[in-house]
Amino acid sequence: MTIEAPSRYQKLPREQPNISCEHASVLSRDPAQGYGMEEVDLLIVGGGVVGLACARATAGAGRTVCLLERHPRFGTETSTHNSGVIHAGIYYPAGSLKGRLCVEGRDALYRFCATHDVPHSRCGKLIVAGPGDDATALEQLLARGRANGVDDLEIVERDFVQRLEPHVAARAALWSPSTGIVETEALVRTLRREAAGRGVIMLPTMPLVGGDAHAEWLHVRTPSESIRARTVVNAAGLHADEVSAMLDGRPFRIHPCRGEYAELVGASRELVNIKRPVYPLPAPSGEHLGVHVTPTTWGSVMVGPTARYQDAKDDHEGDRLPVDAFVEPTRVLLPSVRPGDLRLGGTGMRPKLSPDANAFSDFLIERDPQQPRLIQAAGIDSPGLTACLAIGRRVSELVDEVLS
Repeated sequence: MTIEAPSRYQKLPREQPNISCEHASVLSRDPAQGYGMEEVDLLIVGGGVVGLACARATAGAGRTVCLLERHPRFGTETSTHNSGVIHAGIYYPAGSLKGRLCVEGRDALYRFCATHDVPHSRCGKLIVAGPGDDATALEQLLARGRANGVDDLEIVERDFVQRLEPHVAARAALWSPSTGIVETEALVRTLRREAAGRGVIMLPTMPLVGGDAHAEWLHVRTPSESIRARTVVNAAGLHADEVSAMLDGRPFRIHPCRGEYAELVGASRELVNIKRPVYPLPAPSGEHLGVHVTPTTWGSVMVGPTARYQDAKDDHEGDRLPVDAFVEPTRVLLPSVRPGDLRLGGTGMRPKLSPDANAFSDFLIERDPQQPRLIQAAGIDSPGLTACLAIGRRVSELVDEVLS
């Protein structure tokens, strides 16, 4: 399907083909060579859940929005390589963007999934304190969650845990009824469909390769097109630091953090029959939530993720942990699990703004201080999936500021 450019869009210096909504087929050249340059109000770089949510939130009002995605499919990096948990908002410092947008985004995401038939379950979550854990950490999590506006948390005893999950080892736990799970690929498909239905021009297989900043616009280049945008949203995930540098934005670095998963298999999965996520106590910073056990909407049970910082942004499989490395972390939660009950699962990459696993790093969502026509939506690791619709709303407000 082809999208006709609105008549108010100037073609410089002469007409060229329309932008295809589904295929990157427009070949633009530099105006100095005699060919035209596409003009849009807003260009979004990155087609994961955050970029798609931003596209959905910013489209309309007579505005042309274009989304670039470097891969052939949308949401194939961080968005669909995670635990698929809808977080309640427990772990993050009060007043942080992660805390505020997680709580807002959680409620918005439940409404969105119910409205659009995205498979999900508001199943609750247990954060357990085992025999060797300091149970006062549960009190600290309870206080932090309540400070973020999570008002349904409760510290429960072993008997409560046993009624919900008979195979889980715990002497006490924090019960979070607002936590859930979602099918991430279905969420990506639905956000994409919603954005396209609002007129967003979708360009898959279209990486950003360069750009120039001007007073009234940003000029971006792809392998086959040149686009002039009044504002750009940087939702490029693992590559957000590169995009910022290309467009003369503030310098920062994305630190890839790889998480690996295993999966419960065979009779063990049926025996354990986990119905909801079960987490250990997190690291004090809340940055690493620990290897946890999470059911999926399609019936499997995931174990993970681990956390390992690395330089390569695209190395998901090199030097994988052996499946035996998951046995002891799993048995902390499920003592009956044996080595033969696990097999290796997938991996995912989290875009961290800090290389320190013990330091909290917040989302970076702002009009760039060096390039005010560039809006940053960077460092979106967990709870980015939960917060994506709230991030889209916040970014939409910043876009309105630039375009007003």
